[in-house]
Amino acid sequence: MGVFLDIVSWVFLLSGSFFAVVGALGVIRMPDLFTRLHAAGVTDTMGAGLILVGLMFQGGISLVTVKLFMILGFLWFSSPVSTYALSRATLASGQEPFWSEDMEIPDTARIPGMVYPVDATAEGD
Repeated sequence: MGVFLDIVSWVFLLSGSFFAVVGALGVIRMPDLFTRLHAAGVTDTMGAGLILVGLMFQGGISLVTVKLFMILGFLWFSSPVSTYALSRATLASGQEPFWSEDMEIPDTARIPGMVYPVDATAEGD
């Protein structure tokens, strides 16, 4: 049974490390703040989450596992909330997401009550 738990633990640890590395590359390579926030959120939620689950398998049934579970719950709550708050604050400051010139900005990406410049597609109408 010990070898099986080690294999399962290492699968979680390696997949969490994969998500952490891919998320770090995404933070470096993405074009704007919003896509970088998405990459950082994936790194926090999936990367650290899978690593913590792998450590739980290594810890067995003990107080360490309970503490790791509490840390995991805090990460699952705080990472999406902080990413959302940062993106809304950036939108409120007037910075818009990276859009291709031929795309219209959807209404769901706008903050109600803010004044936006006229869309490029709306000028020709």
